[in-house]
Parts: sequence; C-alpha cells; structure tokens
Amino acid sequence: MASSKKSQISATEFIKRWEASSASELGNSQTFLSELCDLIDVERPHPKSDDERQNVYTFERGVTFKHSDGSESSGRIDLYKRSCFVLESKQGSNQKDASQTPLWPGVGSTAGKEKNKTKKGTAVRGTRKWDDAMVRARAQAESYAKALPTVEGWPPFLIVVDVGHSIELFADFSLTGKNYSHYPDKSSFRIWMDDLERDEIRTRLNTVWTNPNSLDPTKISDKVTREIADMLAALAKSLEDAGHAPQSVATFLMRCLFTMFAEDVGLLPEDCFTNLMKRHLDKADKFHRVAEVLWKDMDKGTDYSHALETDIKRFNGGLFKDASAIKLNEEQLSLLINAADKDWRDVEPAIFGTLLERALESRERHKLGAHYTPRAYVERLVMPTVIEPLRHDWDNVKAAAVQLANAGDEKGALKEVRNFHQSLCAITVLDPACGSGNFLYVTMEHMKRLEGEVLDLAEELGQDQYFLEMDQHTVDPHQFIGLELNPRAVPIAELVLWIGYLQ
Repeated sequence: MASSKKSQISATEFIKRWEASSASELGNSQTFLSELCDLIDVERPHPKSDDERQNVYTFERGVTFKHSDGSESSGRIDLYKRSCFVLESKQGSNQKDASQTPLWPGVGSTAGKEKNKTKKGTAVRGTRKWDDAMVRARAQAESYAKALPTVEGWPPFLIVVDVGHSIELFADFSLTGKNYSHYPDKSSFRIWMDDLERDEIRTRLNTVWTNPNSLDPTKISDKVTREIADMLAALAKSLEDAGHAPQSVATFLMRCLFTMFAEDVGLLPEDCFTNLMKRHLDKADKFHRVAEVLWKDMDKGTDYSHALETDIKRFNGGLFKDASAIKLNEEQLSLLINAADKDWRDVEPAIFGTLLERALESRERHKLGAHYTPRAYVERLVMPTVIEPLRHDWDNVKAAAVQLANAGDEKGALKEVRNFHQSLCAITVLDPACGSGNFLYVTMEHMKRLEGEVLDLAEELGQDQYFLEMDQHTVDPHQFIGLELNPRAVPIAELVLWIGYLQ
C-alpha cells in the first residue's frame, strides 16, 4: 500500500456492515466512501472550502455546466480528487421478491453475492432499470469531468459506485476525456463487495486514489517493447555482420517474434518455443533445423509436430509459408532467448512497428531510442476522424434500442444492434502511407472496443443466438488496409495488426 496508515476495519467487517445498508444514496454515500478510504488505506476526503479551486479532494465539489444556448447551471461531484478521479455514487436496491424477473437477464447479476436484503434506492439490481441507472451514472460522471476548469485537466479515472454493492472503474490515460473505457477490462471493471477481501483489489483502489497514472498499461508496454527492440537490433546487426542478407534476417526475426507471441497468448503450448531454444543453447548451430520443422507445421497445421511433440494449429496469413531459419551461434541464440523471456502480451503494437522497423534497418538503428509517434499523437488523428463519428452513431442506435426494449419490442431492439454491428464489420479503413501500421492498429483497437460494447448490449437483450450466427463476422485486420512504398514496412504492418488483434 502507498500509505502507512492502518485501516480501522477489516474487509470482512466492512462488507458485512454495508451489505445491510438501506435508505437513499444521500444518507449513505459519504459514510460508505469514508470507510472505504480506511479500508484501502488512503486518507479521507478533506473538509470543503468555499473556494472551489482549493477543493482538490472533497465531497460535493461544485462545477459549472456551460450549455450550447449560452446559459449555465451548477452541479456537484459526489467525490472528487484532482488528477485522480471523478466519482458518482448511487444506492441500488435488492430484489424484493424472488419471483421478480430481471428485464435484462444477466445485467448486474449478483448471484451468490446477495443476502436478500430489501433496500430502497435508485433501481432494483438485476433489472434493466438498474443497468440503465449505472450507465447514466457513468455519463453523469463524464459530464462532471467535462465541466471541471480546463486548468485542472481531465482525471484519468471515472468511478461509479452503488453503495454497499459495487464499484465500477473507467479509465482514459490519454487525459482527453473522450475514451473512458472499462478498467482493467470489460470482464473485471466492476468490483463487487466480496472482491474487497482480495489484497490485489484493495491495492488497485489504493493506487487509483494515490498514483492512478502508474496503472496505465501502455507505460509497462512501452518499457517492454523498447527492451525487445534493443535486443532485436543487436541480433539483427550480429546476423548481418555474419553475412546474412538484411531481408533474410528481417523475415527470420519476424517469424521468431510471432512464435514468441503465440506461445504467450496460448496459440502454442506455453513456453514451448522458449524451451526449445534453451535446450539448444549448447548446440545452437542445430536450432535452425528444429525451427524450420516447427514453422512448417505452423504453416499447415498438424495433429502431431515432431518439434513440439504435440498438435499444432494452422497459422494462415503467409508468415510461415517460407519456413527457412538462420543458423545461429550461442551468443545470437541467447539474444533471442532474452527476447522470448519477455511477456509478449505486454508488447505495445502502437510503437512496436516503428521500433521493429528501425531494429531491422541498419541505417536506422542509431535512431532506435529517438522520437517516434507516441500513441497519444496517433489517437489525436484517429479519434476525431474515425472513432468519434462511430460512437455518435452508436449512441443513437443504443438509445433507440433501449427505447424499443423498454416498450417490449426486444426483437426490434436486437435488430437495431445487429444492423449497427454488421455495418461496423463492413467498414474499411485505408492509410495511404501506413509506415509500420501504427495508425491502422490504433484504429482497429478502438473499433474492437466499440464492437465489445455493441455485443454486450446484444447479450444483455438475451440474444445468445446472435453470437452463434455471427460465425467469423467481426471486426478484424482484413478491414484495415495500408499502402506503403517501403517493401519492408508491409509485412511489419501486417504483423503489428495481427499481434494487436490477437492481444
């Protein structure tokens, strides 16, 4: 924990105390949040000042909304900490009757977590109204963040709390306020009360309060990606100094890289390629033979690979069509092993292409640590030109679908969602000077996030059949096309897109 302060209440006591809470959000929110601060070992909010500029960490932080007609109105943030978060709290209620059927099956389900307490509050949990209330609470938190003075900047986190029930985290580390998304991901952004028993969850919340930007996954990815690029540059130079043609070195290393990635994301048995290399350290000059056997198996797929002594999936796309490998010495194989020992799930595709291209180009290696286009700069172009218009369309579709569902026309609601999803999967994005694919990758990543929200709504409408009918109809790299004069950049761009897609 970041603070030496000791909590006065255990997680078990905290959960037991608050699971029986009742009445309104106003009656419980500040006490709940103050005791949550004790639990996660951070200081409680400060007393409020009449001067809002001094209210850097306080309940009921005032903001002014400026409307398009020139008028203004005031609002208050339930809990605010400058440069950390805006928090909006609600008080939901449990099912009053076990016979009451959720209007949106699966939404906000708390199976195994409820104690059948009846509460008065925003909406009944497990219903469409509760889910809608939480979505509106998130939108309200965003509007508060937008209303903050420009000098204070956008907070990296939005937090939505249902008092005594759940805590939802949304993050935008670009600090633009235009892309808050589930943190750390869609499957675990919602923290249930029982989850507070876990040390890692309390530590995560402590960090949101004390050092939120350290949670930015791209900072970890950036470090790992640079370290790998340095290793590859040294290996590429060594192989070229030994007389191998630069193009042969580049294609060999890209096959190695994708194989390392495949074993880290479960497309190949865990550490199979890494262990294969380590077993050949004392006979490095033989490794190329077994690598070629493996890559031929990966190109066609097989129910038994002599290289790994197991079945191998088929990897299409042409990367392994040429399965030739370069004979290595022990020093070169050691460099490759060091790169394989990194967690390739942490590689940041948005900069990987640029660094890989420089690592493989002898004239560019001296620039390896120099300026490249940061992800935030890429997003400044991608967001307003592609993602924001799509999100605007999706907001309209979502509103129409919810209105139809509330009116009892769930078939019509699903049709709206399906039509939008199909149009999303039919969009083609072209970059006429794609370089190593960074812009295409970032666009694809944000479109995949949007697709996730679309499919969530389809699932919430209870239409599992749609997922069975989708087949392979999904946002994927085939929609993202790049043109480039540099022939070396094309396969790198393809590699970047597929690594990003599989991540």
